[in-house]
Amino acid sequence: MAGDVIYTLVLFAVLIVLAILTGKFMAKVFAGDQTFLSPVLSPVEKLIYRASGIDPSEEMGWKKYALALILFNLSGMALLFFMQLVQGILPFNPQKLGPVRWDTALNTAISFMTNTNWQSYAGESTMSYFTQMAGLTVQNFVSAATGFAAMLALFRGFTRKNSETVGNFWADMTRTVLYVLIPLSLIWAVILLSQGVIQTLGGYINALTLQGNSQVIAAGPVASQEAIKMLGTNGGGFFNVNSAHPFENPNWFTNFMEILAILLLPAALPFTMGYMFKSRKKGIAMFMAMFILLIGGLLFSVYTESKGSPLFAKAGIEHGINMEGKETRFGVYTSILWGVTTTAVANGSVNAMHDSFLPLTALVPLFNMLIGEVIFGGAGVGIIGMLFYAFMTMFLAGLMIGRTPEIYNKKLEVHEMIMTLIGIITGPLCALIFTAIACVNPNGLSSLNNGGPHGFSEMLYTFASAHGNNGSAFAGINANTVFYNLMTGGAMLIGRFATIIPALAIAGSLARKKIIPDTSATFQTTTPLYVIMLISVVMIFGGLTFFMAFVLGPVLDHIFMNAWLLY
Repeated sequence: MAGDVIYTLVLFAVLIVLAILTGKFMAKVFAGDQTFLSPVLSPVEKLIYRASGIDPSEEMGWKKYALALILFNLSGMALLFFMQLVQGILPFNPQKLGPVRWDTALNTAISFMTNTNWQSYAGESTMSYFTQMAGLTVQNFVSAATGFAAMLALFRGFTRKNSETVGNFWADMTRTVLYVLIPLSLIWAVILLSQGVIQTLGGYINALTLQGNSQVIAAGPVASQEAIKMLGTNGGGFFNVNSAHPFENPNWFTNFMEILAILLLPAALPFTMGYMFKSRKKGIAMFMAMFILLIGGLLFSVYTESKGSPLFAKAGIEHGINMEGKETRFGVYTSILWGVTTTAVANGSVNAMHDSFLPLTALVPLFNMLIGEVIFGGAGVGIIGMLFYAFMTMFLAGLMIGRTPEIYNKKLEVHEMIMTLIGIITGPLCALIFTAIACVNPNGLSSLNNGGPHGFSEMLYTFASAHGNNGSAFAGINANTVFYNLMTGGAMLIGRFATIIPALAIAGSLARKKIIPDTSATFQTTTPLYVIMLISVVMIFGGLTFFMAFVLGPVLDHIFMNAWLLY
């Protein structure tokens, strides 16, 4: 246990230091300032603009910005869909894998375009090297950059006054990919390669086992995809078992570096916000709210999983410790740490099967996703979601003191609050409604491995992961059916654009407003009181919205487990 505590303390210490440095660096990049990478990358950036016919200084209103974002993403989705349908005739396919089934291809195209990276298929037996590299990995970069772009537009809504524009989508995308995602991915890929994560274009390996049987060992360009899948809060694995596979995650050090990569950019963005708002305290307050929620979920999960299962204790396992679905090289604690982190950050990668967590432990990943992935959250959209909760916090504070709500020197009026409610409520309602449909539809029930409350948790987790653009799988459910591919595809689209479009609408509205100077009556957003209120709003919203779903799923599953009832 002492080793686990040290592991976590070192991880979070390194994270905080790197998040501050990275946050400051990104603020300079997005402001167009010179950085240490500018001498090398500035000529490349200008060449991209020239070749694409883009004028980076041309400003866009929020509607034009949103249109560019939507058309770019839909074009990428269509290209990825087509690529899967014809992958059998494309190069870099040593295993001669054929075309992907249409519903799986559509689901995958939506998934990677929305930064969800939900995979209802086994990667090593479905996708060719070309599809993995030219399709999925490219989307890992641009879907993450799309989230950054939406975030930057919202930030500019606060920093500008009497303005009709929120920036240039193409410039924001280019700078994010060129200065942030590619350099960090190169660093992480080299580190992972040095530790044994594979990277090859050679075919799969035919091996002879100790029993004398023939076994095909899947290989491929893994390290390059692994780096951006973590850094871009993507999560799609080359292999079916994701980062539980030793070729993706060989040892404790790669496990450390991959968790760090999952957290790094989302944790850095509150500091970026502070630098762009010219108030580091505002960024620190936002970071602390997210960090406290993360630590609270982690402590609860560790406590519940460490209690063990009475069923395992009855079977003679010491303390009823639950190692089912976990890798022995990582153990219980590190598996829980990853599970909480990946669902807080909307990454979706796994190093253990969440279906095998004890019921109350599984409650935390569910909660993390259903509140909108705002505990750091996905690339860019996580902090957008937390800002929605911040708007709601200031609205409630305004009601208590009889003032029009203000935040970060801008007034929040009817339009902003309507957009905020759309951003907060649409995704969770989608998850609950789609889960209810699956519960009463034979096509939804036929895919379950378990009945009762555990089966309900499997369905709820599926749509929570889809709407939250997380992509992690609970396991125990076959989602590669026409029903689930279409249903989760719809949930992913709703979850993505019901967050981004309201955020851009708010950005355009705020940019047109004047900046209000602080007065003695201003409710400060840099105090412990504000942090406590923000955390409380997130917790209360999650509790009130999903209480009954949690009772029908993990809570009832826990009660039945202690009564020795299984499903």
